[in-house]
Amino acid sequence: MKDREPGSDESAGNAKAEGSRRVGRRVFVVSAAVAASGAMLTLLRSNLLIPPRLVSAAGAPSSVTIVEFDAEGKKLGSVTVPHIAKTDAQWKSQLSRISYEVTRQADTEFAYTGATWNLHDKGIYHCVCCDTPLFDSSTKFDSGTGWPSFWEPIAKENVVESHDPSAGMDRIAVSCRRCDAHLGHVFDDGPPPTGLRYCMNSAAMRFAKAA
Repeated sequence: MKDREPGSDESAGNAKAEGSRRVGRRVFVVSAAVAASGAMLTLLRSNLLIPPRLVSAAGAPSSVTIVEFDAEGKKLGSVTVPHIAKTDAQWKSQLSRISYEVTRQADTEFAYTGATWNLHDKGIYHCVCCDTPLFDSSTKFDSGTGWPSFWEPIAKENVVESHDPSAGMDRIAVSCRRCDAHLGHVFDDGPPPTGLRYCMNSAAMRFAKAA
């Protein structure tokens, strides 16, 4: 058997140690890059580097189709418009506290406290966030709940209905199609002709009185 060369064990140990150091450096560099990426994403989401529309929820469309109406509630036709997404800071600067909490955090205003729950004027209710037409006063009724209630939206295309299991209840949430603002919920205890009750938050809507 051939004798090992003097120092071969030591050389092998040194090589192994050096290899471990190189792997360690690579792990450190990769970890630092991942951390930097996370920090960059946080910075982007704070709206310091990119426009608000790019900070939308995953899978959000770049455009949506809604129906436009004139001040009297006459249908003007369908239009394709950009989907609106903004940062929390932008919504907070645009909205009142209660409107922000309702539309962006899916909160609910206290019954009988909203500005339009008992309003009987003729006009159109628009999204407070993006001004999309939502409800016509001709479909409004007194539900006895303390929230503005309607038996149908002005156009199905202008709202989105989704399952909402929050608060220990099984409900259908209603939101604005263009900006995802939470508006309220829809229930099946409304009057004819639909039998539905769109129970909305006053704080989620802007009322435009007809001339």
